Amino acid sequence: MTFFSGFCFHNEKALFEPYLLQNDFTVAGFSYGAIKAFEYVLTCKDRIDTLQLFSPAFFQHKDAKFKKLQTLSFTKNRALYTQNFMQNTTYPLGFDATPYTCQGTLEELNELLYFEWDTAKLQALVDKGVKIEVFLGEKDAIIDSFTCKDFFVPYATVYYFKNTGHLLQSCNL
Repeated sequence: MTFFSGFCFHNEKALFEPYLLQNDFTVAGFSYGAIKAFEYVLTCKDRIDTLQLFSPAFFQHKDAKFKKLQTLSFTKNRALYTQNFMQNTTYPLGFDATPYTCQGTLEELNELLYFEWDTAKLQALVDKGVKIEVFLGEKDAIIDSFTCKDFFVPYATVYYFKNTGHLLQSCNL
């Protein structure tokens, strides 16, 4: 299984163990890593049966002002931006994500903010026989999970978890 990490994350694969398909024919990614997993599957010549997207970075419905504010905030104070970002990723639980935290780059942030999920490419994967699974948390403070759900439903099996945030950790823990 190939796994791609999210923006400002590393080694967070363990957080998704309950959902991950552990085999040689699955590619998965979390948040920004979902974009990387998608791009990898599009170009990979090897057999891939399943693409798992955990809280995929989905901002194509956001306006230019929102995206510019994000990049300006990041450029002004990367440490503060990362701290606030990590608080939002761990919402509603607020657990310590420090072991999984790393410093993201402006290039990565711009890539995830401006990435456009292409419906023709999603359909091409489906037509090729790749099963797409999307995992979303109802209380996600990073992405609009409801809008994301509606976008992916025609191409994927979408799992929408109540009382969970971006990291898909249950509020009932």
